[in-house]
Amino acid sequence: MSVGLKISVCLYPSLALSARDFSPPSSSSLYLDRKILRPGSGRRWCKSSGKRRTEPILAVVESSRVPELDSSSEPVQVFDGSTRLYISYTCPFAQRAWIARNYKGLQNKIELVPIDLKNRPAWYKEKVYAANKVPALEHNNRVLGESLDLIKYIDTNFEGPSLTPDGLEKQAVADELLSYTDSFSKAVRSTLNGTDSNAADAAFDYIEQALIKFNEGPFFLGQFSLVDVAYAPFIERFQLILSDVINVDIKSGRHNLALWIQEMNKIEAYTETRQDPQELVERYKRRVQAEARL
Repeated sequence: MSVGLKISVCLYPSLALSARDFSPPSSSSLYLDRKILRPGSGRRWCKSSGKRRTEPILAVVESSRVPELDSSSEPVQVFDGSTRLYISYTCPFAQRAWIARNYKGLQNKIELVPIDLKNRPAWYKEKVYAANKVPALEHNNRVLGESLDLIKYIDTNFEGPSLTPDGLEKQAVADELLSYTDSFSKAVRSTLNGTDSNAADAAFDYIEQALIKFNEGPFFLGQFSLVDVAYAPFIERFQLILSDVINVDIKSGRHNLALWIQEMNKIEAYTETRQDPQELVERYKRRVQAEARL
């Protein structure tokens, strides 16, 4: 079996997923380093107890989401003094900036402008952001992009709780972890597309060890920070897709990761940006099946 997964920079909807073959394993088991998991009907094998269990899907916190703007929408009045964050509800890169905005309590200061990436308005590229992707932030008569840059910018240039760690050691670790985000995603994708069955396991082991660097709390740097914001959208998606597609529980044998996920799901700034789990997985399956027919 090979299930491919490709992360875009949101030139297309988030998790621009593709695959060669979406059918489940036809025989015995799938081996991922220390975990052996057999094909099932959406249930997970709990290695510690030896019993099968079904974990409930976490409900998405409802928030007032305005409709996405598409090719039929009137253009916004760019550079009229407003501060706007252009996102897609489905894009993990945009979700980073959305979380940072929410956590700092800037809902009334940074307007959220959702874009339909499947039918994006022409004026978005022409008048707002020539790169034609999300996220983008309109502030002080200019538009900035790139999600990691934006979460740092939002934290530095707006009031609200700080997302930047104190102390040189934590700042150095934060820089290291932020620079690893692309490698992390690539490793997980390489397992999903069948090129390296152990890469995702190693990547999540790296995350597990990173979470115990500072014994001050459940988050990467002890307190909630830019690092948690950067990883949350991707771990959210990979947890669901790996579980459903190849029956892998990323929390198995990883106490710190399990605790991190548990604590992240208590932070409203994040939970109100979450995708509906079932919808996310179904969207993945539809895209995989469609691309398999090409």
